[in-house]
Parts: sequence; C-alpha cells; structure tokens
Amino acid sequence: MKKFIVAVCVIVAAALVWNIAYYRLGIYIDLAPNAPVTTFMRTDEDTIYMKQNGEYTPYEIRGVDMGVGIPGEWATDFSIDEETYLRWFSQIQELGANTIRVYTILHDDFYNAFFKYNAEREKMGREPLYMLHGVWVNDYILNSHCDAYDDEFFKTLKDDCRTLVDVLHGKISLSLSYGNKGSGSYRKDVSQWVIGYIIGVEWETSIVTYTNQNSYDKTGYKGKYLQTTEDATPFETMLCEAGDKMIEYESKRYKQQRLLAFSNWSTTDPFVYPITVTSYRLKTAVLNVEHIKTTDSFISGYFASYHIYSYYPDYLQTILETKNYTEEFLKKKFDILHYNNLKYRISLLKGPKIEDYLKNEDYVDSLGRTNTYIAYLKALNRFHNIPVVISEYGVTTGRGIAQQDKNTNRNQGHMNEQEQGQALIDCYKDIKDAGCAGSCVFSWQDEWFKRTWNTMYSVDLDNTPYWSDYQTNEQFFGLLSFDPGEEKSVCYVDGDISEWTEKDNVVKSGDMDLSMKYDEKFLYFLVHKENFDPKKDTLYLPIDTNPKIGSTYCENYDVSFERASDFLMVINGKENSRIEVQERYEALRSTYANEYYAIDPYVDPPKKDSPVFKKIYMPLRVEDVLPQEDIVPKVPVGEKFDTGKLRYGNANPDAEDFDSLSDFIFSGDYVEIRIPWQLLNFSNPSEMMIHDDYYECYGIENLNIDKMYVGIGSSENTEYRLKMPSFDLKGWGKTVTYHERLKKSYYMLKDYWTSQNK
Repeated sequence: MKKFIVAVCVIVAAALVWNIAYYRLGIYIDLAPNAPVTTFMRTDEDTIYMKQNGEYTPYEIRGVDMGVGIPGEWATDFSIDEETYLRWFSQIQELGANTIRVYTILHDDFYNAFFKYNAEREKMGREPLYMLHGVWVNDYILNSHCDAYDDEFFKTLKDDCRTLVDVLHGKISLSLSYGNKGSGSYRKDVSQWVIGYIIGVEWETSIVTYTNQNSYDKTGYKGKYLQTTEDATPFETMLCEAGDKMIEYESKRYKQQRLLAFSNWSTTDPFVYPITVTSYRLKTAVLNVEHIKTTDSFISGYFASYHIYSYYPDYLQTILETKNYTEEFLKKKFDILHYNNLKYRISLLKGPKIEDYLKNEDYVDSLGRTNTYIAYLKALNRFHNIPVVISEYGVTTGRGIAQQDKNTNRNQGHMNEQEQGQALIDCYKDIKDAGCAGSCVFSWQDEWFKRTWNTMYSVDLDNTPYWSDYQTNEQFFGLLSFDPGEEKSVCYVDGDISEWTEKDNVVKSGDMDLSMKYDEKFLYFLVHKENFDPKKDTLYLPIDTNPKIGSTYCENYDVSFERASDFLMVINGKENSRIEVQERYEALRSTYANEYYAIDPYVDPPKKDSPVFKKIYMPLRVEDVLPQEDIVPKVPVGEKFDTGKLRYGNANPDAEDFDSLSDFIFSGDYVEIRIPWQLLNFSNPSEMMIHDDYYECYGIENLNIDKMYVGIGSSENTEYRLKMPSFDLKGWGKTVTYHERLKKSYYMLKDYWTSQNK
C-alpha cells in the first residue's frame, strides 16, 4: 500500500512539475524540428492576401477595435464574461466586419468565447471572425525614466510577445495581475483565426527621442526573419529585434507565421514637417518602419499600422494655415535663435518631407471639400512599400469636444449618433480611396473609465468607471452604448412626461413647479408652467451646490435668488437656452486663465458673492500657431467651445427624430431637461463630490455634498427672490446599473458595409 501511495505521489508530483514547466515556464521539446513552417496570410507591396480554398486571394481588413471596459469596472479588471463576448462577436459580424482587433492579452473567457464562436460558425459552413492581436506596453513604462533598451521595457516586451504566441496557441497559464494582461488557463488554440500581430502602442515622442539619443550606438540588427537597414534608428532597431524574436519563437515551436506590424501614429510618423508644425504641434520624433525589412525566411507578410484620426494631430491643416508665412516672417516671429534651433532639431530627424508625397489636388475629396484626412492617407500610401492599415479611426458621440476637424466637421466630440455614423462611412471611403489595405473602427463599445485631456483636470480620476461622464468625449467612441438603468433609463427627455410622478416634485411657486431625478449620467428636470409659451416666456432655474460661494443675484438677467447660487439655467427658446456659472466657480478660469484670459487666476480672483455669471467653456486649442507679440490682457489666446449652450431635441433613442445630443424639449406646458453631471462641476457624482472653492484650495479639490438647492422662476416674476428648496443627493458608490444599446451609427455603418458585400 505504501508503494502504491508513493507511486501515486510521484505521478502527481511529476504531472505538477510538467504542468508548471510546460504551461507556465514555456519549456518544450521540439519533436519535429524539420517540419515546414506554414502561413495563411501574405502581403505584397500594397495588398494583404488570405489563403482560401488553396489559393491566396486579396483580403481587406474591415475591422472593429474592441476594448475591455464595461461600466463599474476598470479595463484591468477584465470583467467581460464569455456570454457577453459571444453576443458581441455576432453583432460585430452582422455589422459587416470580418476582423476584430484587441490590444493586449485578455482573460481566458475571451479566447474561449472566440474559439466557441468560430468553431460553431465553421461547423455551419459560415465565415469565421478573424483577429488582429496587439502586444501592449503599459503607460507607466512608456512614460518612465527608462529608454527602450532597459530590461523593464525591452525584456518585458519580448517576453510579452512570446507569451501572446503561447496564449493564441492555447499552451500557457497566467496568474492574476500578470502585468497589464489577463489571467487564466489558456487551452483553446485560436491561432487559425489570428491573421497577425501589431506590436506596441501609440508611442510617446519622449521615449522614441530619448532612446535614440541615449542608446545612439544601437543602430543595427540582423535576425533570421527581420533586419534593419543602415538608416535605422536605435528605437527602430529595438522594434526589429522584438519582432524577429516573436516570429522566431512561433516558427520554431508552432511551425506557423502570421502578419506582423509595429504600431504607429501621426505623432511618430516617418515624415518631417515645416517649422510651424514642429513647434506648434510638437512633431519631434520619427518612426519609419521601412527601415525594418523582412528576409526570405519570413514567408508571411509585413504591413504598416497607423492610428489616424481626422482631427488630431491635423498637421496638414497647420500647413494650410501657415503656407504663406515667409522665412523672414518666421524668423521674426520665433526670433532667430529659436528659429535656428528648430531647424536644427528638424534636421536631426532625418526623415522625408511630407510635401514630397503630396499634390495640391490631394486636399480635395470626392465631395469637393478640402479634406486633409484623405490627403494625409494618400501621402502615407505613396511613401510605403508595404500595405498600409489604418488600425484606428473614429469619432465620438460625447457631448464634450476636444478637437475639431475644421474642414469636414468630423470632430472629437459633440457629434450625435447619426453624425458619427456618417463620419465613419466618410472616413472609411477616404481610407479606401487612398489605397489602404484595411482599417479598424475605434471602437466597439463605450468605456466609462476613459479620460480626456480637457476634462481630466475636472474629475476624480480614481472613480471614473462608476458614472457616465457625457462631457468626457473619450468615453463615447463606441458603436455600442451603455445607458444607465437595468432595462431602460430613469428618464428620457422626449416630451412624454408619463415617467414623472408627484414624488419627483421639488418646488411649487405660483403657476410653476419643478421636479427632479437623476441616474449615473444625468440630472433630469421637469418644469411645468401654466400657459407656457416657449416663444415668449423665459425660464430661470438657479442651482446652488457649493455652500462656500455663490450669489443671490445675477446681474446678467436681473434675477434674484433665495440662496447664493452657483449656476443659472436659462430656458429661452430653442436657440438661446444655456447654463451659466457664477464667475468664481468657473472651472476654465481656475485652470486655463493663462491661456484664455492672459492672466494669473490667483492674483485677483473673483469675489465669492460676485453677481457676474459666465458662459461655460471647454478648452480646445490652448495656444496659437505662432507666438504672439504685444498680447493685450483680457484678449483670449486659445480656442474654446461653448459647452454651456443647451441643444433642443428629442433624446429618446426609440424616437424617429432622436438626437443623442439633445438637452431639452418642450411639450405643451412642460419643459424636460437633462444636464450631464460635470457641467455642474461634479467631479464624482457616484459619491456626490463637487469642486471646492478653487481660490481657497489653489486648484481643484473635492467637496462632498448631500443636497443641492434649486429654484424656478420666469420672466414674469423676476421682481422677487426665487424660492430654492433642497433636493437630496445620495451617491450610488460602485454599484452601477446599465443596459446595452446599439447606436444609430451601428445601423448606418451596417447598411453601408453590408451593401459593399453585394
């Protein structure tokens, strides 16, 4: 018996050791070292091919980028389950896409779902869904003090490339919190549907430049599959070695190869630009993947991957705006010392001039519009000797806006769902017309945890997944929306007041009354006024949130309030309605006064009870293309967006006239309104946190409140102070409700893409 127990223990121990060695340490024995390496993807100078029915035929990557965020969870929680992925894969393929792109190694539920979905489709004789897979570099490393040859960066990148290969072949186990990657037992071989890899992320110019300067002697690599040219920079050399080692590992262990690309975007594109672009747009680094060449041993394909958006950074628009600037004029504007320094920096980049790849007619699209997006795409395709794939393009349906495309209005924000759909179709047409080999829409789903440069100063970044910030445009790139409420939202601003009850009432004042409610995205208001005439009557809603500041009088409209108010909502017809903020509580002034008012905001701050109420703006361009001479104080320098202006329309997704950007609507004697939390200086409504007094805190700090005070009045009764009772506020913490909804843009793109297949 003892021998039996010992034998069993030995077998169990051996099995455990084998499991650890094989699935965790990646130790293996090559039982067929001379077996041929295979591939089902190839490329030539401008086309990608897939092997189907024994022949290589052109394959257009028509993809959708897929993130990993859902409401109430961070991306690194990897909380999406197998059932959800199966549903999403089906919706993506019904859209007309043939490829999904993911950025990093996900939880094993994703790969199990992907295997199950494609196995079932092939069993039914239907086309599978293919995948482009990324190799991620986390933000901490990307923005740290190291250059790309430090072990923390380079060794980790090569290890992650190898790990990904094992994941896709179902031969690895990963523990929870393994870097920025998922976890689980990866046992499903999904490699047959993986068309290629994209190594890296949107590179910060700092690490590219620092690596090239700090590791200046590392300028050559000759691998079996990839080699650098003599012009390769140290950063390009690092990428070449990482890619070569990835191909080598998959070729030796699994006898397979697939497409390969290195991530890139405009900020590190291969071109050099005029001095105005270098200075104003900070184009200070070059990454040229043409300096990395394949050998005959790499039988699959190599392509160029770019994230290209129409609005940022629109280098060509800057060129158009400054094309008449003479050299003498620029020397005077910059001063000769700075001018010469910029010229020297440009010479160090050693890249081709983008003007050499552009013609005047490139700037005009098929609709006759000035279109810098298609011009830029054409320049990329003319430059490259390998296929070009635009692996990210898109626009967002967020209410806020961060960047503008001045020519085609394909902006980063403040586009409704129908405008998003048309913009995606137009971008796709430009990509095709420019000769690209494929593209991926960014993105499949909205992601509440995201942040944007011009709102992140205003919100609690530690709690972004727990509310939907409609002012932060980065959260709303998706074709799939997550709307508050388990099945439907608590309220729709559509003129149907049946969802409002007596318990929602907050204040009654003469012939008027006001009701309120809220969810994870909006504060809702219902105003009732007897015999209301929206063409004649103006409504005033004072709002007091911050107990430390505010005014009982607004001199702009000559209206008085019972309490010191921080905001005043003015409903004045369909075109002139807005929210204004008491000037001491203006977030733009506290953070961007230097850029927009040419003053130091803390030298002479507004009084706590100032009766002046200001328009609410978002920062856009915070500086001019060229330095200004003799700036007059009080004259704005940068561009800003009037985000306090309210938009009239129907905000119910089921309505024929649905406008996702609508803020209010009239209905008989009623006005329905919805206001995004951040517009009222809420930094984290899940815990009912607002901005404290900027000038006591010398910046934005949080203040917790449990009630706000709201009043209602009209142009007929401004002679007395408006009554302002309290409205209780209770946060929802980390427990959020939401339901999925395919946006109107999904159906528009679906109609277009599926029509292309006929």
